[in-house]
Amino acid sequence: MRIGFVSLGCPKNLVDGEVMLGLAKQAGHELTADASTADVIVVNTCAFIDNAKEESVDAILEMAQFKRDGSCKKLIVTGCLAERYRDQLKAEIPEIDVCLGTGEVPGIVGAIAGQPTPLRLYRSEDFRTPGTAHSAPTYLYETDTPRVLTTPSHFAYVKIAEGCDYTCAFCIIPTLRGKYRSREVDAVVREAEHLAAQGVKELLLISQDTTFFGIDKGYRGALATLLRRLNDVAGLEWIRLLYLYPTTITDDVLAAMAECPKVCNYIDLPLQHASADVLRRMRRPGNREAYDKLLARIRRTVPDVTLRTTFIVGFPGETDADVEQLLDFVRDTQFDHVGVFTYSHEEGTRAHDLVDDVPARVKQARRNKVMKLQKQIVAARMKARKGDRVRVMVDGPSPESELVMLGRLEGQAPDIDAMVYFDNCDPATLVPGTLVDATISDARGYDLVVTPS
Repeated sequence: MRIGFVSLGCPKNLVDGEVMLGLAKQAGHELTADASTADVIVVNTCAFIDNAKEESVDAILEMAQFKRDGSCKKLIVTGCLAERYRDQLKAEIPEIDVCLGTGEVPGIVGAIAGQPTPLRLYRSEDFRTPGTAHSAPTYLYETDTPRVLTTPSHFAYVKIAEGCDYTCAFCIIPTLRGKYRSREVDAVVREAEHLAAQGVKELLLISQDTTFFGIDKGYRGALATLLRRLNDVAGLEWIRLLYLYPTTITDDVLAAMAECPKVCNYIDLPLQHASADVLRRMRRPGNREAYDKLLARIRRTVPDVTLRTTFIVGFPGETDADVEQLLDFVRDTQFDHVGVFTYSHEEGTRAHDLVDDVPARVKQARRNKVMKLQKQIVAARMKARKGDRVRVMVDGPSPESELVMLGRLEGQAPDIDAMVYFDNCDPATLVPGTLVDATISDARGYDLVVTPS
């Protein structure tokens, strides 16, 4: 059959989608990027916040039209939304034939063939009562699991662990993804070697908390060991860590980052807030003083590090004074990249029992205030970088024009950070996946303009 695939949400969900594509291809099915020609359409969904759920439902409804038109024989919904709202989805969107949750990735082949799968041996029945006893997903792909990359051929995400053991009040992930479970170091290294042999130059290591890697198995120091092993993999140029947790960033990981030339000096550290009161209600560790010490330790060990963080504004009980503390923190710290989300009141989280007392317009105004400050910080930092010599990873032509070539610095992750535009160059000379030397000539908002040497 011809299989069409729509994948939404985070890179962790994207990896699950790539594994499902690999399994379908291994079973002899043909993959197509044109949904109108697909016999079976798979929608891999996200359910982290309201906007993500709405986007997922919209995508399902759009694909359901092909089922109603008769061009598609089967519609399969997978991922977090299917894990969380399986029965409701099938009741409200009758075009859906099968729902597969986050632990049922291998069931995609049976679902395509119309065969019932015995994989779902758990059921997360009660999302409204945090802590309700239930079994949870346990699936985690391995090195020999077939996979079809959907990223550009020169970079790939590698999921080194799945699930989460934390109890952040705003987060549903532990319920949707199960308890934290690490892969083995050797298995990740073998996958990296396989990807490098395919031409992958940049490896992005992901999990719900990448710095917790190995701790669930009693192996402290596993991440530093992994980084040093990956640094020796021939063909790789950059190794990037995403999703680090403030309490599990250890000195050995920072030392490996500083000492291994292929490991990007890039820390992605979702801190969520700076007010001690808000952090306590969020069930997050730390406070402003602890964060200042952590960031100082990071900068001391990795002097040229790029710092990215995310914050949530509008959490229940947040005051104007709390937001001022957050603004002071952003102003004092001078982060390279900042993302700000407005709080989403999600059933199944511990925060759902709190009163969602910050109006939507206030949440948005607070987000705008933080982002305005960050834009000013970035503008000043970008201006100061004019004339700097840099190395740039070529990503390829802009979606708007094949004559405009894009790239990234070591301190810029794909899809989430700003980009680099090449100027005064022949696009034919810039091959995606290669590193080129260049000089920063200008800045356009968050993005940089460079001239190749």
